[in-house]
Amino acid sequence: MQISIIQAPLFWENPEANRNYFAAKIQNIPEETLLVVLPEMFTSGFTMNPHEVAEDMNGATVQWMKSTASSRNIALTGSVIIREDDNYYNRLLFVFPTGEVEYYDKRHLFSFAGEDKIYKKGTDKKIINYLGWRICPLICYDLRFPVFSRINDDYDLLIYVANWPQPRIGAWDTLLKARAIENMTYVVGVNRVGEDDNDNNYPGHSQILDYLGTFLIEPSEKEMVYSVRLDKELMLANRNRLGFLRDRDSFILEE
Repeated sequence: MQISIIQAPLFWENPEANRNYFAAKIQNIPEETLLVVLPEMFTSGFTMNPHEVAEDMNGATVQWMKSTASSRNIALTGSVIIREDDNYYNRLLFVFPTGEVEYYDKRHLFSFAGEDKIYKKGTDKKIINYLGWRICPLICYDLRFPVFSRINDDYDLLIYVANWPQPRIGAWDTLLKARAIENMTYVVGVNRVGEDDNDNNYPGHSQILDYLGTFLIEPSEKEMVYSVRLDKELMLANRNRLGFLRDRDSFILEE
């Protein structure tokens, strides 16, 4: 499967400007692309002012994602701020070319920035089936919690979308590689670049790793679109040949 990731600066709390930016970038992705991954809160930046930018599931961003996915015959994913039942969610939307939408609500809210005081956390791990791939989508701070992302023969690809700042970018690089190695899975990490209105600097380091922790796309700090082809059959053959996952511990995840 050909996948494209967009490492981008974000316009602060300006959904229309961000949609226009990503629309222009998506127009230039390779024709072979089947999945495009955008950063966390890609319409707003990592804001604790959800009332300024929140949308519902029939809002302009969801409609734009549906239209874009359909017109380019791709799946499109990234997280946005969604208002639902008087709560705000940091919600990853996965939009199919058909217009069908599945979603994952961020489970581990970033208490250091007060995200847990403003947004409602999700509870369920989500596995999305797309073109024969089982995809586990997660958001930023989820990366620090390996138990929640531990494979149980249930996915082929881990996706992390993020607004991960410069001071802790070493952790981002290390943990993405760890998730790939320990779960013997492809890992996609998409982070933003630039500064936000809270003076946080984001250095990118978006990357794609294979099931052995080898870079298919290496980290960089440039605004850029990256594309690569993932080979599921080769990954499964190596899982079977090496057998590491057969020796993993079994556990039950509790609230």
